[in-house]
Amino acid sequence: MKTLNVIQTLSKIAKVFSTIIFVCAIVGLCLCAVAACSLAFGFEGIKIGGVTVESMMPYVSSLPKATRFAITAQGALFCVAAIILSKFAMRYFRRELADGTPFTLEGAKELMRLGILSICIPLAAQILASILLSAVGKTAADVSLPETDGFGSVAIGVALIVMSLLCKYGAQLQPAQAPSLEESVPEQDPAAP
Repeated sequence: MKTLNVIQTLSKIAKVFSTIIFVCAIVGLCLCAVAACSLAFGFEGIKIGGVTVESMMPYVSSLPKATRFAITAQGALFCVAAIILSKFAMRYFRRELADGTPFTLEGAKELMRLGILSICIPLAAQILASILLSAVGKTAADVSLPETDGFGSVAIGVALIVMSLLCKYGAQLQPAQAPSLEESVPEQDPAAP
């Protein structure tokens, strides 16, 4: 039971981290939307308390406007991917904590889904970012996005899929909650023929 307590503690920690990532990704998406609006409508030079958006990011302000817009859109795409993944992770950890064990068939199915999504969603965000870069590149010259690596998500996704198979195997090994033999056979009356 000590190992199960460790697993439950790790699940609680992972649920908290998933919630923090979810909230941070929502904040990041909102900031990307504000940055995109300021770029689209020319608000980047507005001063608030003596501070402008350009003064907070000296490296970014030296880039062409189309590149800044592409970076903002790429950030928004990755924030949306993080929101979706963290929501599914929160859902899995909530279920695991409610079940009290990772060795349930439903939990293993959700973990498998989380592993597949951990591979597909970041790769889809990478593909959409590349499409965005080529679209912005058609309208403006010298547009470049920072390089991103999507292979970390593939490794995490594969690890989650393997873990889901182990959890499914553990769930299948657990004895069924069938009634015992004494409970299933009704008592017979000794006087009956």
